[in-house]
Amino acid sequence: MPKVVLIVLCLIVVAASSAWVSAQGEGGRLQPGPIIYEEHCTRCHGLMGKGDGPDGTTLIVRPANLQSRRSRARTDFELFTTIAYGVAYSPMHGWRGRLTDEEMLEVISHIRSIAPFDPVF
Repeated sequence: MPKVVLIVLCLIVVAASSAWVSAQGEGGRLQPGPIIYEEHCTRCHGLMGKGDGPDGTTLIVRPANLQSRRSRARTDFELFTTIAYGVAYSPMHGWRGRLTDEEMLEVISHIRSIAPFDPVF
């Protein structure tokens, strides 16, 4: 029985540290994009940006699926504007004043890592 407990504890440690490790950039520099996204965006957009977060499933206006062709065709400027000012008549509120421009750009960088830009729509 002790081996099973040890294995379970090891798996918990690996799972708990995976978010921290994935946020590490080149040279060990901490990348804030994944952390900010996880803190502020996953509740609606989900970890992979599919709009399937736990809060997003109960909203009348569903969150954007960042994996969709339409979302992936949006420019970084369009994403920045949406993040900064929100979307009218939807639960997507603006983050200007709560996040700095640099933090919003880090979030966009993270979004591009999980849903790369694809201009063909």
